[in-house]
Amino acid sequence: MSKFIAIEGVIGVGKTTLARMLQAPLEASLLLEVFEENPFLARFYEDRERYGFQTQLFFLLSRYHQQHQAVPAALAQGNLISDYTFAKDEIFAWLNLRDDELAMYGRVHAALGEKLRRPDLIVYLRAEHDLLMRRITLRDRPYERDMDPAYIREVAAAYDAWLTNVQDSPVLTIEVSELDFLARPSDLQYIQDKIQTSLAAHAPAAPAAPAQPIVPAISGFLAAYQQFHRQLDSSKGFPVDPYFNHLLLVEEMGELATVMARTWLLSQKMVAAGKTPAEAQNEAIVQQRPAIRQELADLLAYIIKLANYTGIDLEEAYLEKMRHNVQRTWEL
Repeated sequence: MSKFIAIEGVIGVGKTTLARMLQAPLEASLLLEVFEENPFLARFYEDRERYGFQTQLFFLLSRYHQQHQAVPAALAQGNLISDYTFAKDEIFAWLNLRDDELAMYGRVHAALGEKLRRPDLIVYLRAEHDLLMRRITLRDRPYERDMDPAYIREVAAAYDAWLTNVQDSPVLTIEVSELDFLARPSDLQYIQDKIQTSLAAHAPAAPAAPAQPIVPAISGFLAAYQQFHRQLDSSKGFPVDPYFNHLLLVEEMGELATVMARTWLLSQKMVAAGKTPAEAQNEAIVQQRPAIRQELADLLAYIIKLANYTGIDLEEAYLEKMRHNVQRTWEL
C-alpha cells in the first residue's frame, strides 16, 4: 500500500528541506505547504490579534483545497511525503483566536478534516529554541524578520502537547539539534531508517470484523428534559423564538471555547514548568472542570430549547442518528 508521510515541527526546524531530501529514497511524490500566497501573513506577524482570524481561515481553506485534490491523486501513484499536516492548523488557531472566532474556526476545521486522508506516519522534528531562531534569521523571509522569540516558544510547546496526544496517526519524534541531514549523508540515512522502521511497526494487521456497538435503550429522560424546559420557559417568560435561541446556543459555544482555550494554555504553562503533557492536561482539566461543567450544562439546555421550538423529539432523533452511525463507514 502507498504510504502518506507528513513531516511536522516548528518554523525553521527543517521540514521542507528534509521532505525534499527524502523524496527520492522513499520513492515518493512531494507535497509542500504554500506560505507566500497568504496575503495576511506579513500583517499577522506584525499584529497577531488583529489579523489572526483572516490568516487562519485563509490557511485552512488553502490547505484543504490542496490536500483534497493532491493527496488521493499522489497516493494512487505511490508514496507521498509532505512538509505539513492539515490537522496542525488547529494548533495555531488555539494560540491566535478567541471566543466566537475560535468556535467558528473549530466547526469549519472539523467539517473539512473529516474529508481528508490522515497521514500513515507523522515525523515530528524537534530542535533547541536558539537553533530555530538562528535558522529563521538565516533564511531571511521578509514576513519572518520581526518574529517574536516568545511566539516560537509558544508554538513549540503547542506542538509538543498536540503530538503527545494525537490519536489519528502514529508519531515518530526525532531530535535534530545535533543532526545535519543536509551536509551529512549518514544523518539523512539515520532518519530514513527510523521512518522505515516506524512504518513497518505500524503496518496495519489484517482487519478483523469490528464488534458493532449496541445503541442504548433510553427510557424517556430526554423527553422529560424537553417537557421540563417547556414548563420552565413558560413560567419564566423566556423567549421561544428558535432563531433567538440558536444565537444564544452559538454564544454558549463561544464561552465554552474560551474556557477550553484557558484550560489548554494553563496546561502549557505546567508543561513549561516541568510536568509531562499528560500530567499537565489532567491537572488543568481538574482546575477548570467547574467552569467546563457549567458551560456544558448551558449548551445542553439550549440544545433542548432549540429542539422544543423546532418541533423535534430529541430522543427519537438521537437514537435514529446513532442507529445510522453504527452501520456507517467513514473514510479516513
